Formats: sequence, C-alpha cells, structure tokens
Amino acid sequence: MKKINVNKNTIWSTAFVNELVANGLKHACISPGSRNTPLTIAFAKNKKIKKYVLIDERSSAFFALGLAKVKNEPVALITTSGTATAELYPAIIEAYKQRIPLIVCTADRPPGFFERGANQTINQQNIYANHIRYFKDMGMPHINADKIKSVRKTAHKAIDISLHKNPGPIHLNFPFNKPFEPDAFTHQISNAINEIAQSKKSIIGQPAKNKDDFISYKKLFNDLIVTLNSFEKGIIIVGPENYTGGFHKKVVRLADKLNYPVLADGVSQLRFNAHSKKNIISNYDAILRSEEFSKKHRPDIILHFGRTVTSKGLENYLTKIKCQKYLINKFGDIFDPSNNTTASFKYLPSAFCDEIINRMNKKQIESEWLNSFVNADTITEKIKNKIISKAKYPIESRIVKEVLDLIPAGSNIMLSNSMPIRDFDYFASNTNKKITVFNNRGASGVDGIISTAMGISKRSKKPTVLLTGDIAFYYDLNGLLQARKNFTPLTIILINNNGGGIFRILPISKYKDVFEKYFLTPHNLNFAELTKGFGVKHTLIKNWNHFRNSFNTAIRNKNTQVLELKTDSDQSLKIRKQYWDKVRQTL
Repeated sequence: MKKINVNKNTIWSTAFVNELVANGLKHACISPGSRNTPLTIAFAKNKKIKKYVLIDERSSAFFALGLAKVKNEPVALITTSGTATAELYPAIIEAYKQRIPLIVCTADRPPGFFERGANQTINQQNIYANHIRYFKDMGMPHINADKIKSVRKTAHKAIDISLHKNPGPIHLNFPFNKPFEPDAFTHQISNAINEIAQSKKSIIGQPAKNKDDFISYKKLFNDLIVTLNSFEKGIIIVGPENYTGGFHKKVVRLADKLNYPVLADGVSQLRFNAHSKKNIISNYDAILRSEEFSKKHRPDIILHFGRTVTSKGLENYLTKIKCQKYLINKFGDIFDPSNNTTASFKYLPSAFCDEIINRMNKKQIESEWLNSFVNADTITEKIKNKIISKAKYPIESRIVKEVLDLIPAGSNIMLSNSMPIRDFDYFASNTNKKITVFNNRGASGVDGIISTAMGISKRSKKPTVLLTGDIAFYYDLNGLLQARKNFTPLTIILINNNGGGIFRILPISKYKDVFEKYFLTPHNLNFAELTKGFGVKHTLIKNWNHFRNSFNTAIRNKNTQVLELKTDSDQSLKIRKQYWDKVRQTL
C-alpha cells in the first residue's frame, strides 16, 4: 500500500480546520507566532475561510468579536503560546457575557515543559475557565484513523456548543512539538488516513440547529395569564439583545394588548426601524428621575426581555419597588441586579409574545396608567428638543441627535462604554430610520472598542459609525491598524473630554483633593498625530456645521476617518443636569 509523507502537526491541524469549515466556519483571525505555525498553515490553505492577520492578539480577539456579532456566526481565533493567550481574555469575557460564538485555538508547548524554564511557556490549561462554555486540551498529535476522527469530532462539537447548545466562546488548546513546517516530514500515513484528514465533508454532519424546543412552562404560563388579566399597572422592559423572530413588532402588539408602556433601552433596537413605536417610551431614564412620578407609578408586574438595561435610573427605580417580575430570554440567564425576580422564562422572546397574545382575553380599554407614561414621554421629548438639541458646540449630549440625523439608513452604530452608551440611552429618540446598534455591554470594558467596530464594519459591509470617548480610543489605538491592513471603513466620532469624564456624575467627584489626580487623570494626548501615525485621516471639529459636513464626507469616502470633538465635561454635565431638573420640575 502506498504511503504518504506528512508532518503530523500539519495533518492534525488540517483535519481540525476542514471539520470546522464543513460545519459552517467562514472567518478566522490569526496572530503571527511560531508555535501556532501548524494551525496557521491549515487555516491559510483553506480557501473557504476568510483570513484576517492581526499583529496584536488583544485587537485580534476584539476584531473577531465584531465579526461574530454581525450574524452571530462562529469565528476562529488563533494564537501562539505564552502571554499571547492572556491577551485574548478581555474579548473572551465579553463574548461569554453576550453569548457570542468564538472558537479560540491556542498553541502550546508539549506536556512537561511548564515550570522548567522553557521559553514562551505558561500554564494554559483551561486558562479562561471562568468565562468559557467548553474547554479541551487536544493532546499531542497522533496520526492514526481513530485519532484523526477524534480531532474532527472535537471541531464539530466546538461549533455545536458555541452556536447551539450553550452559545459563547469555547477554548481548544493545541500542544505541538517541532518541526512545524509542512515539508518537514515526521510520518508516513496511508491514503485512507489522509482522506479522513483532507475530507471536505463533516465526519458527523451539520450540528442540529436549536429548534426553540423550550422547557414546558404550562402552569407558569397559566398563572401568568391570570395575573396579567387582573393587573392594569404593568411595565414591559426591553433590554439589549440580538432579538429574532420578528420580536420588535410582536412586543409592540403585546404592549398594545396589555395596555402597558414599553421602556426600550437605547441598544434594544426597539427605538429604531420601521415597526410601530406605539407605547414605546424612550425617555424613561429622565422620567424616572422625578421622585414624584416614580412614587405615583409603582407597577404590579414587570415583564423584562433581554439583558440588563443601560439606565442606572431604571435600575434604581426597580430596587425600590416590590412587584411580580418575570425575566424572559432564550437561555434563562438572570439579568437582574435588583435581585427581585419572581420567575425566569427560558423562552425565545418572540415566541413568548405570541404565547401571551394568543392566550390573553384582556379588554382593550382606555388606560390612565399607560397614558401617564406616554404623556410624560411626550413632555420629556419636548424638553429634550429645547435643551439638548439646541445646545451650543461642543456639548456632548447633542452629539447623539446629530449622528442619528446624519447617519444613512441601513447603517451600524457601535457604542463605546462609559459616557457614549449612556448618552445614547438618555438622548436617542424614536425614529423609523433603519439602524443596527452594537455594544460591548457584556462586561462593559473600555478595551477593544475600535477593534470590535472594525470587525462589525468588515463583516457587515455597511456604513459603520463608532461613538467613543478618549479613554476607550486610547486603550485600543492598535485597532486603527486594521483600517489600512484590512481596508476597513469606519467613521469614528472621538468625544475627547481629556480624561475620565464619566466620573463627574459619580459621588466621588465631590472629593476634590483626590478627584482630578486619581479619577479624571487628564492625559493631554495629541490624537491628531497618533491617528496619522496609523495612516488614518483625522479632523478636529470646529462647530456643528463643520461636524455635519465632515461626517457626510467621511461616510461617502468609505474609508476610516476620525472626527474629534474636544468637549468640556463640566459644561456638558451642567446641560445634562439642566435637562433632568427641567423634567423633574415639569412632571
């Protein structure tokens, strides 16, 4: 029988990659290294995978996160051994919190090298243990039919878990011994074994998609229907989530059926797109800052869809009330910092809406409860238009309205953490414009924001705008390299208040002796020069007209540009407070 010369590391990695592709993997992010050479070659030679080479492992991981977010499809992430693996962790945490499918492949030294002084060697065994859905050490490559089948089965399992059974990041650790190069032959194998490794078909078949085969909630549903029929004072909360199944239209129908207001988070997508905005309250954060309104509006029941809301005002409100509260999300995750949940439904939100709508027999009558929320939202919107929408340049809170007015329909917005996502939640109004909003709100870190936005832009191929503060921008300057290396268009709105402006809204701001030195930390960085060093165009905005013209030019040019607005966080905070105070007084 004819024998084929192979490198065991190459054939092992090839079998693994072929199975990933057979099960739907389309994208991979690779950081250069020596130990991961076998994996890199296997991915590089597979023509069905779109490859992205990113020097900085941390940036690579967040870029992969952005790629995966767009269509909720798995993306492979490949690194060498040692501290390179640790650089991936922040993005893995975010992927875990938001259930984003990442296939993390780390190369490693052979067993026995750890704690012997071997170069570039750390303990990589389940290094991400607290934030991973599945881990397996792949063991040293063994070139026989059973072992090759086994590595393919693991690849199949990785896709199945990360996408269907328990969505989120999975970690596979690959120890390799030299030689790594494919023409440095180590073994002779039969054609039969080679065919198993090289086969383009899955060894098992496509993982079965989740059919929303939910846990039976018959009694809980029956009890809930009775409750909903008897309670007039209810609230529907829609938090951030990647909703499917026509949820946005269905939750509006549900709210109309129940006569309940819908408190829609800024990143719930519910404030945007063409569905009806009936009963959708977008200004609830300002409304609930009114103690008088909050005291008079204590619900008997709350239906909370999706993740934890952005608004601290709403969270504070929820901690002060006692009522029945039901969480509804596909995986039964508990998103309730107030810790007062009655029950959690492990149920697809759109299917839950259908179930309640079909069972309800509540009469459609005029609701004073609902009208009071709708009227308060209308009043608050007028105050917002008067104070925020006419604020002089460069007040931070007006930036949200300017961007929403200017951004073309069908575009993406990526929101950085700290003030940008809060201001977006405070000030983004209801509109029928088609917009998709992204965020890294799982762990709310300020790292990797630019890289995530780059990944979103690259995968979606739609105009993408990033709203970011200066600290998050500084944290991920390396992400700008992708603009040139991967030809990624991105319009970056850099809101530069020279330090941690968010701390001005926290109680620590009263302690002047330590506040500026230890919390605000002014950096005085010249972002124009830093940005140009990456070959990215930078524009320092002078006024609102200049901003509009520059924004429109940046979107049309389809490249990466930074539009920097130097703002005064003190003055911006005064305008926010003026708005909130006016709402309190009026309500």
